[in-house]
Amino acid sequence: MAGVDVHVPLRAGVGSGATVTAAVAVLAYPGLEPVETSLASLPISFPYVPGLLSFRELPAVVEAFRRLQVRPDLVLCDGHGYAHPRRFGLACHLGLLTGIPSIGVAKTLLVGTHGPLGVERGSRAPLVDGEEIVGAAVRTRTGVKPVYVSVGHKVDLETAVEWTLRCAPRYRLPETTRRAHAVAGRRGGVS
Repeated sequence: MAGVDVHVPLRAGVGSGATVTAAVAVLAYPGLEPVETSLASLPISFPYVPGLLSFRELPAVVEAFRRLQVRPDLVLCDGHGYAHPRRFGLACHLGLLTGIPSIGVAKTLLVGTHGPLGVERGSRAPLVDGEEIVGAAVRTRTGVKPVYVSVGHKVDLETAVEWTLRCAPRYRLPETTRRAHAVAGRRGGVS
């Protein structure tokens, strides 16, 4: 399985010379041991448009995937899938382009609301936008803020929630995306 994270400098625009840095970390399941990482940095080629960030980030992500020697069976993206204003976030885009089942696991809520969830690890509540369930708020650690899980590609919501919990045995974020964040941050100049 793999995690994806992307770093884009704040206020960086097309033609600024700034780059989008994407990292993919492949881990073996169930131990979540590192297998391979891949990194790609490309010039920013799409302006910042809220709701269309995947167009800005995806070229570098696809290039990082192209460089992998190992093809993962599942991808967890640091970002949204179906829980997106257009119902098509980074996890959907990536899954469609690669054909790999994908899940969006976001740190912040983009659309929708949810009811209360228990304080225990594994507690969840449907994420609802209008009349539609677009994802789930999921507590991956007892007493810690939830993450927002949504379908990306070729995965149903219950499966997405279960894999998110399996990949987050110790921290709020899944180990897959934590590893990718560490790699992207080192290259992109953030921590």
